[in-house]
Amino acid sequence: MNNRVFVITGATGATGKAAARAFAERGASLVLIGTNQSKLDVLARDLNLPAARFLTLTVDLRDGPAVHSAAEAVAAKFSRVDGLIHLVGGWVGGKSIAETPVSDFESMLGQHVWTTIHLFRSFGPRLAANKWGRVIVVSAPTATNPLGKSSAYTAAKAAQENLVLNLAAELKESNVTANIIQVKSIDVDGSGKGATPDEIVASMIYLCSDEAGKITGARIPLF
Repeated sequence: MNNRVFVITGATGATGKAAARAFAERGASLVLIGTNQSKLDVLARDLNLPAARFLTLTVDLRDGPAVHSAAEAVAAKFSRVDGLIHLVGGWVGGKSIAETPVSDFESMLGQHVWTTIHLFRSFGPRLAANKWGRVIVVSAPTATNPLGKSSAYTAAKAAQENLVLNLAAELKESNVTANIIQVKSIDVDGSGKGATPDEIVASMIYLCSDEAGKITGARIPLF
């Protein structure tokens, strides 16, 4: 990953931190995006990268112009972008469709769909121009097989996955891949239930390799 530039959203979460460490260890430069600058500063300090190899940005990804400005800042510092790892989470559930407030649908659509639209619109053309790129979104198996009482979340994640599949088709000829990692749950406390952040990141590392250049529009299950 030497000389590659990867954008990681949700960078201060457990999976985001693991991804940042793994990509940095492999020589990548990083754009770390979050909503809390102090947490971003701690992460950047822990990574111990030279200033030339990282950029931290506090961005509300639901705000299209703000995402566009972030893409401009990335271009100004690095002149390129090679990958987008979208890890912004958020879940609401436990109620039937009739019981779910409209505000929950709006929240999940904003969190998962609009953030993805803004990121793809701002970074997709830059990846295509680069003639090499990797896009990864973490989702859940319930996006394609909902179990009920999670309609706001699963509808939003299903729409997000559809956006990834569209991007994969649109950028296929540009040597840009776009894939989904479906995770049932993330094991952050060593319970053994679900996939650990390091296991998720191991899949990311492979998908971002040259050897995975023919894998695009795929749903990778990590259950």
